Amino acid sequence: MNFKLSFLFSLILITGIAFAQKNIGIPNFIDPEPFSDNTGHWYSIADKKNMINALPDHPRYKPTEIKQIADNMLLFQKTNGGWPKNYDFFAKLTSEQVKAVQKAKNEINTTFDNGNTYTQIAALAVAFYNTKNEKYKAGSLNGLNFILRSQYKNGGWPQYFPIEKDNYSSHITFNDGVMIGIMQLIKDILDGKPQYAFVDTKLREKLSIAYNKGLNCILKTQINDAGKPTAWCQQYDEVTLQPAWARKFEPPSICNKESSDIVLFLMSINKPDQKIKLAIQHAVAWFETSKILNTRIKTIDAPRVQTPFKISTQDKIVINDSTAPPIWTRYYELKTHRPLFCNRDSKVVYSLAEVARERRDGYGWYNYSPQEVLNKYPAWKKKQLK
Repeated sequence: MNFKLSFLFSLILITGIAFAQKNIGIPNFIDPEPFSDNTGHWYSIADKKNMINALPDHPRYKPTEIKQIADNMLLFQKTNGGWPKNYDFFAKLTSEQVKAVQKAKNEINTTFDNGNTYTQIAALAVAFYNTKNEKYKAGSLNGLNFILRSQYKNGGWPQYFPIEKDNYSSHITFNDGVMIGIMQLIKDILDGKPQYAFVDTKLREKLSIAYNKGLNCILKTQINDAGKPTAWCQQYDEVTLQPAWARKFEPPSICNKESSDIVLFLMSINKPDQKIKLAIQHAVAWFETSKILNTRIKTIDAPRVQTPFKISTQDKIVINDSTAPPIWTRYYELKTHRPLFCNRDSKVVYSLAEVARERRDGYGWYNYSPQEVLNKYPAWKKKQLK
């Protein structure tokens, strides 16, 4: 069974299980969705640097096979408590694959990128709740201590830890859910979710300090242009807290996808203080100001192009459509607030048509993420701004 079909069956199974579990609160399965980036990369990219690569029609565990999946997660967990990226933790591994992963236990390539480490910690907590096996509790605690060690003093988290010097991965990272994924995990623990009952008072106190530092970092990094707060960049210099370059086509800018995730997180906080309320209000105002009307992105068939990065058989074009819902570009230029695009040579352009074909087809330059914030804001405002 191929990955896409297997993943579809898993989601169908989860839907049924989740319905049965809705009054219990703690699932008796491990949700594959938070690991979808890892899984997708493993099956689509055979990397020579990987410890192991996927086999044709690689068999996978069902989400309800908690013990086997959790054992996989412990197998992949490094001795420092973190995890590497881009493996399928639901894969049924051969004995040779198991030995290869065990052999690399001490390799330092641990990361929060692509939804890593905080997702495994949460899954192991679910496994411990369901099985009472102490090794899953130990793995989860080891991961939490990794999170505490990797936090900068200013409250941010890097993409990789230990820090990779002279590399954008050392920057404080909102991209791909790094900061918010970690913060949400800690918030779930501090909010008393029952699967984390094993976290003792001493560790909760440390996590509370880390959470407050992280929240302060979020508020400090909201971009203020000419005295008017807007939203956030996807990465920040870990020392200056200024918007920073990530990859060569990811310039310092106002980034609406990451900002939407940040605002949704801030809106989930019970009894937010005035600073949090203002941050949300300013970001909502920015989303309203920056939305683009009468515009739709259309994917079309195109001549096959092979590059060192991907094989493209499609292209994306911008079309005028008066019926289109509001849309936002991924990036807006600092100060000018113009929609911004960029090529692999780091040259900024101001239209999708000016982006090279491979990047035009292979990157999400437009998104609808702020609309979720705008949809939820009226109810939040009614509750919080009485």
